Amino acid sequence: MTTTDTAPAGFPETRGREKGYEKKAVDNFLTRARVAFEADAEPLTAAEVRAVAFPLVRHGYTIASVDAALGRIEDAFAAREREAALSQRGARAWVGQTRETAQVVLDRLARPRKHRFDRVSALRYGYRVAEVDLVADKIAKYLETGDSITVEQVRSVAFRMDRRGYRESQVDAVLDAVIEVMLAVR
Repeated sequence: MTTTDTAPAGFPETRGREKGYEKKAVDNFLTRARVAFEADAEPLTAAEVRAVAFPLVRHGYTIASVDAALGRIEDAFAAREREAALSQRGARAWVGQTRETAQVVLDRLARPRKHRFDRVSALRYGYRVAEVDLVADKIAKYLETGDSITVEQVRSVAFRMDRRGYRESQVDAVLDAVIEVMLAVR
C-alpha cells in the first residue's frame, strides 16, 4: 500500500467554522507510519512523528484526537529506538547519551530567568518569556529531582506570543530534547 492509498482514520471531524487537520494529510501520514512500524520498510523516527505538521482546514479531523494518536505513535517508535540502541550499544552507552542530553537541557535552564533563550527583535513575536520560564523551572525540577511531570504535559505545552519573546526554534528544540529524555527512561 502506498501513502496515497489511505483508509479514513476514523477521527471525529470539526464542525461549523472550527478548523481541524486536513484528513488526507493525516491519513497519508498514518499509513506511512504504520508501514514503517510494521514492515520496517521506510525509516521513521519518534522525532519525525513529533515534528509532523498538517494543514488546518474546515471539516478536518479534530486536533486533540489526532495529537493524542500521534503521541501514542511517537511512544511506540521511541520504544523501538530504545530497544535497538540498547541491543546495539548497550545500556551504559544509552544511559550515558540520555544523561548527556539531560545535562545540556539543565545547563540551558540554569541560566537566569529572562535570559534562558535568545530573544526575537522588537518587531517580531516570540514565545512569552514569563510562560516559558515557568515551564522551564518545572522541567528543571523534573530533571534534577524527579518531580512529577508527564510526556503529555510537555507535548501539549503552548505559549502565548509576545514582542521580544523567546525565539521559538530554541524553546521547541529544548522541549523536544526533554521529550526524548523522558521517552528514553520510560
